[in-house]
Amino acid sequence: YKNIGREVLATTSIATIVCLYNAIVTGYTDFEGVQHAALVTSQYLPKIGLPLAPFTLASPSLGLLLVFRTNTSYQRWDEARKNWGMNINHTRDLVRQGNAYYDKTGVSELERQEDLNDLALCTWSFVRCMKRHLSPEDEDEADFQAELYEKLPPQQAQKIIDAAHRPNRALQDLSYSIENLNMHFMRKNEIHKACTIFEDNLGSSERLLTSPVPLFYSRHTARFVAAWLLLLPFALYDAFASSWNHIAMIPATAVISVFLFGIEELATQLEEPFTILPMQAFCDKIYNWCTEIMTWQPGDNGTPVKPVQPDHQYFAAVPPPHSAAAPAAVQQHSAPAVVEATPVTREQVAAKVESHIALSFEDFLASQGKQ
Repeated sequence: YKNIGREVLATTSIATIVCLYNAIVTGYTDFEGVQHAALVTSQYLPKIGLPLAPFTLASPSLGLLLVFRTNTSYQRWDEARKNWGMNINHTRDLVRQGNAYYDKTGVSELERQEDLNDLALCTWSFVRCMKRHLSPEDEDEADFQAELYEKLPPQQAQKIIDAAHRPNRALQDLSYSIENLNMHFMRKNEIHKACTIFEDNLGSSERLLTSPVPLFYSRHTARFVAAWLLLLPFALYDAFASSWNHIAMIPATAVISVFLFGIEELATQLEEPFTILPMQAFCDKIYNWCTEIMTWQPGDNGTPVKPVQPDHQYFAAVPPPHSAAAPAAVQQHSAPAVVEATPVTREQVAAKVESHIALSFEDFLASQGKQ
């Protein structure tokens, strides 16, 4: 309510002035209930007031404007929150899949930990870059750079900082990290789907950031509310005739102003969701969760790890070759046998392409000649 203090003070001051002025020119009642005549009597100083009918007629229009304004702003906030909710869900899902799908065959434990740690850090760097990208300029630039240098390798951190579009650079690094994982390409494709979702969330958030509510609509609503509330004390004077010297109109004006100006301020705050969402807290939680997930290993919970079934070995990073003694059913579900292919040079490929182009061009000329 601090942001609406001046507006409420203005309407309350007008209500106080109206109350005092009318007491001076029309008479007043003292604390003992004695009625006193007007202190100033002049035909040029009449009693001031307005009928309630115009305010009654304008109230539905004012209500519709405030409802539309608030709904539009809340929809923007809700979409921004859903985007970050998707980021939180899919960052955890991405690291979980990377950990579960990782093929440790022929890979040392140290190399596995390095690959998964790089995956977790690249995942975090994307959401941290997205937070910085959506925040006001220079709001936390120093903290952002310090976090990158603290958690990422210096060269990778510098590349992100120097990029024109930092989230895109971080997402590209995440794609490189996924490709470096030791697993079958089909499993990598599943993990890459999370990167596509990250890109969609980033685009949706950028649309909210660069397409605010039309300024004319916001200004018109603000002017309507201000004019309605600034003139309201003149209409409330006679309505509170039963109170002592009409003084009850002053707190009534203040309360009504707080509520209506509060609705307008609420819509203004929700209109820019990235200034009120706790994005830094989201990034910190994502970092903690991702770094925790990548430390888990199969069997560390006491559950025995079953050996990979022969018909599931196709999804290993390097499928094993078929043995002659393997059952026919296993060979049917396993990867197809590798056929030795004759090496093809670039010159042969280029000659083949040129021949296809020449034949297509001759066919085109022949068809034109027939016409």
